[in-house]
Amino acid sequence: MTGAQARLLGASDIREIAGRLGVRPTKRLGQNFVIDPGTLRRIVAQARIQPDEHVLEVGPGLGSLTLALLAAKARVLAIEIDPVLATELPRTVAARAPGLAGRLHVVTADAARVGSLPGEPATVLAANLPYNAAVPVLLHLLATVPSLQRGVVMVQAEVAERMTAAPGSRVYGVPTVKLAWFAEARRAGAVPRSVFWPVPRVDSGLVAFIRHEPPVAGVAAGDLFEVVDAAFAQRRKMLRSALADWAGSPARAADVLHRAGVDPTARAESLTAAEFAAIVLAAS
Repeated sequence: MTGAQARLLGASDIREIAGRLGVRPTKRLGQNFVIDPGTLRRIVAQARIQPDEHVLEVGPGLGSLTLALLAAKARVLAIEIDPVLATELPRTVAARAPGLAGRLHVVTADAARVGSLPGEPATVLAANLPYNAAVPVLLHLLATVPSLQRGVVMVQAEVAERMTAAPGSRVYGVPTVKLAWFAEARRAGAVPRSVFWPVPRVDSGLVAFIRHEPPVAGVAAGDLFEVVDAAFAQRRKMLRSALADWAGSPARAADVLHRAGVDPTARAESLTAAEFAAIVLAAS
C-alpha cells in the first residue's frame, strides 16, 4: 500500500474495532455498519467524487465509508454523534490510510442540529443515514449548508421510495415535497440488508440528489413547509378542508386555492412543490 491508498474495512475489521471499543450498535442511534467494500465503492461512484473535493459525511461510525471517500482523494468533514466513535475514527484512518489522514476532520455533533461547520464549505454529501432520522437530517443540512450541491445518501428502502415518489403516488408525501423544494432526487440503486452489521430487518436504497433553485422565487421554506404539513396532516380530505385551519376557514382556504390556480377539491398528494408555493403566495 502506498501512502495515498486506503485499506477498506471488511466484516472482520468492523467486528474487531467494535469489540475493542465495546461498541454495541443501538437502534436509538440507527447504527448499522456497512461491511461490504463493494457497496462503499458504489456510493462513492454515484456521488461522482472529484480529487480534493470537500465532502460532508454524516454518521461515519467505524469509518467504512470514510475510508472509501478518502481513497477517492476527497477531503472529508465527518459529523459523528457518538463521542467514542468520533475519537476512534482518526485512529482508524491513520492506521489504514496514513497518507490520507490529513484529509479528514471529525466533528462530534448531532447532524440534525449542527449549524456552521469548520473548514472549506462542503459541496457533496455522502452518508449512510440512520433509519430513524434520515429525512430530518437531510432537510436540515440542505437548509443550513447552502454549499452542498449534490450527494448520495443510503436510507431505508421505504424512505428512498417516499423521497423520490412522483405526485399522485400512494407514497408521495411530506418528505417528497420538502426534498423537492431543495433538490431533484432519484433512486440510485438497491442495497440488500446483508451488507450491514448487525443485519437490519429491512432493505436499504441509495438516493442521489442535485440541488436546484427553489421552484418559485419569493417563498420562504418555512412558510412552504407549514402549508405542506397542514395539507398532508389530513391527506384524505380535499384541500379546501385540509387547509381550513391554516387559512382560517374552509371558505378562506377555497379562495386562496382559487387564486393560486389550484383545484380546491384536489388532495395534497396531487400537488407539486411549485403548486404548494403558489398557495403560499396567494395567501400573502
